[in-house]
Amino acid sequence: MEGLIASGIGLVAGVQGWGEWLLGPMRFFSFLGSEEFFLIVLPLVYWCVDAGLGARMAFMLLIANGVNALFKMALLQPRPYWVDESVRGLASETSFGAPSGHAQIAAGLWGLVAAWLRSAWAWLAAMVVIGLIGLSRIYLGVHFVHDVVLGWLLGGLTLWVFVRVWEPLAVWLKQRSLGVRIALALAFSAGMILLGGGVLMAGREFVVPAEWVDNATRAGGEPPNPLTLSGIVTAMGTFFGMASGLAWMADRGGYHAGGPLGKRVLRYLVGILGVGILYVGLRLVFPSGEDAIGLAFRYLRYMLIGLWVVAAAPWLFAKLQLTHSSKM
Repeated sequence: MEGLIASGIGLVAGVQGWGEWLLGPMRFFSFLGSEEFFLIVLPLVYWCVDAGLGARMAFMLLIANGVNALFKMALLQPRPYWVDESVRGLASETSFGAPSGHAQIAAGLWGLVAAWLRSAWAWLAAMVVIGLIGLSRIYLGVHFVHDVVLGWLLGGLTLWVFVRVWEPLAVWLKQRSLGVRIALALAFSAGMILLGGGVLMAGREFVVPAEWVDNATRAGGEPPNPLTLSGIVTAMGTFFGMASGLAWMADRGGYHAGGPLGKRVLRYLVGILGVGILYVGLRLVFPSGEDAIGLAFRYLRYMLIGLWVVAAAPWLFAKLQLTHSSKM
């Protein structure tokens, strides 16, 4: 692996040598593969465009995040700007580098959209965006080429499994009771967190090299903090909230994102305001930290956000007559 990192430094430095004019475009394409972008877009899709597609995209994002966190903690690999001063850290990251989460999420989510559209042009556009997102992470100095390739491979594999499993699993779950569906969602999220804890314990003797910290902070970036369960707890808390909410909604006829444009806009504004209140408000009042209590409240916080997006907000939309539902 050391030889791969040494050769990768030269590739990253070479890409950064293409010019400062690329900094803006590369940051833009990096944003298109970020969690922040999809956290803005996914509620929009679910509430205002197509609830089925929005739910698929949300679960793809959460599963990809969970898998990515497990691989990062297992591989314990640095980022280029952590290990060599010749690489500029044009973005700041605190987690391990391999595999690239942006590349993995982009391959899974943009690929899922292309599969839903069932168009050659959609696949071509998705491949271009996925490629540029991967390139942006190399240019910004936060990933080696092999980090990005591994992310693409994992994202593609996740997409392949997801597309084949989603419909049969949905049919099977509809035959189960609400309590069973919620219990299964809880078991999956807890199992992923326990698996993450096991991977973290396996690498408990690893110590972040002082050189990584020095290089990461020399230009004002955050110091590496890669040995944490917060990422997978966040993803799995949101997963449980969304899965429970969808199970509850399914028993009430589901949610449909149709209606006049004005009502769709109002739904998004009301819904995203709720997300903001939960995200900021609960962060202010809940305990934080990496201990058991802090992680438990993190799980609860993101569970409530997931529940709001797929169930509580649609229930409120119905009460405000922003959408039609005969059972809510």
